[in-house]
Amino acid sequence: MSNPVPKNNSSCDHRCSSEILPMLYEIAITSRESKDLHLLMDSIVNLLVRYVSGVKRILLAMYNRHTETITIESAYGISADEQKRGVYRRGEGILGRVIEEGKPVIIPDLSRSQDFLNRTGAWKEEERRGLSFLCVPIVMGQESLGALSMDRTIQDESLLEDDLKVLMIIATLVAQAFALYRAQVEEQALLKEENRRLHQELEEKYRKTNIIGKSKAMRSLFGMMERIYDKNTPVLILGESGTGKELIAHAIHYNSPRREKPFIKFNCAAIPESLAESELFGHERGAFTGASEQRLGLFEKAHGGTLFLDEIGELSLSIQAKLLRVLQFQEFQRLGGHRTISVDVRLIAATHRDLDQMVKEGRFREDLWYRLNVFPLLVPPLRERGSDILLLADYFVEKYSQQHNSAVRRISTPAIDALMAYHWPGNVRELENVIERAVILSDDGVIHAYHLPPSLQTPDTSRTHYQGLLAQRLSQVEREMIVDALKAHQGNMLAAARELGITERIITRRVKDYGIDYRLFRPKK
Repeated sequence: MSNPVPKNNSSCDHRCSSEILPMLYEIAITSRESKDLHLLMDSIVNLLVRYVSGVKRILLAMYNRHTETITIESAYGISADEQKRGVYRRGEGILGRVIEEGKPVIIPDLSRSQDFLNRTGAWKEEERRGLSFLCVPIVMGQESLGALSMDRTIQDESLLEDDLKVLMIIATLVAQAFALYRAQVEEQALLKEENRRLHQELEEKYRKTNIIGKSKAMRSLFGMMERIYDKNTPVLILGESGTGKELIAHAIHYNSPRREKPFIKFNCAAIPESLAESELFGHERGAFTGASEQRLGLFEKAHGGTLFLDEIGELSLSIQAKLLRVLQFQEFQRLGGHRTISVDVRLIAATHRDLDQMVKEGRFREDLWYRLNVFPLLVPPLRERGSDILLLADYFVEKYSQQHNSAVRRISTPAIDALMAYHWPGNVRELENVIERAVILSDDGVIHAYHLPPSLQTPDTSRTHYQGLLAQRLSQVEREMIVDALKAHQGNMLAAARELGITERIITRRVKDYGIDYRLFRPKK
């Protein structure tokens, strides 16, 4: 570090009373009264420029503990681009070393310093020959929060000492306000980073490629989705309960140009009619009993993004009329208000109901039905996508094995038979619940048929059902265990018998009784 501060206790010259004291008074008042801490820093810079002659540049820098970087927050004499380039690490350059060591520095002749990095690029070589540089830390307790620096035309060294004392007084006056400001900046940075991380996770989660399905019905659905990602037209998602309509809505949003904006969802069946209008469109203070303050509705919160209305068939006719107006004109009025509010929102609606039939019965507005039905997407029920059942089951096994810290890794053949034979009235949601239950019940790393609910083990729903008699139930379990052992040992009857704790003669007889072809489990040549 160049030239430590000389120890000189001489008092300030005549400038103290005529120039410096009024400036310090203004800074003290401003730091006490200012609520906008960034404006406070700008005020400090402007006051220094006004009261101190010969000033060329002033920097107020802040140290961020989380990013471990020093950034210039307010400045005089450098451009906005130069200010952005002024990013340092703790201990790096003069600025970084002042913050690291917590000690002020005077450089009488800037052109002779080897420590000056000039990362901003604002100091030209020829200009540095006529400049002195002063830098003081802004300290609270034992911690350096940042630094205040100033470069000015070269002066007598005793005058530079006076200037340094002034800067140190200013740093002391603003330290508390600066600590509050830094805390706010760091909190905002953390929230911004957390928001970015969560948003990235959502994008990853709801990518089209993460929707499981290779059946013809799902490939057709994916093709239709591709056509509307970059469009603003309303989308109506139709399908039975549990088919994954909300997952499709998420995928449309996070694959669209609106992905950086909000995705707001609202279940129309979960809110009473008396509250639904306020939830969607907001209300003004005093609009109804209990409305003590203004409230923004979901359309305003979703501005620029997507609003997903699940179970739209449950909305009352009066709210349907207001919804139609938003779809047509992208504007509405809050409940109890008179001001028209314009929004830019893409609407995605979903229902398991037959809206066409509801229109005929007078329970759904025909004009709203036509407006929503521009681009319908039909999500197929699970019974129509049989080839996807095992894909989904394997996905849920992995998901819930991790979630419940279980060692389950596979599904036994009889259990697979039961899953494939069932008609799945609850669709994907039911399959997910069945697999989670089985993962919890399994204690040997395998999901067996007897881990599945009784509904999958009745004569009407499963080829591998258990009969009511104990002997038949035991036979089913025995057959399944033998098949699993043969699979594990690639059709080796002796090894399988040893694992099961029986003789080779017994396993041979059981294989014959149950009609098991052990050769199917041998490696293919």
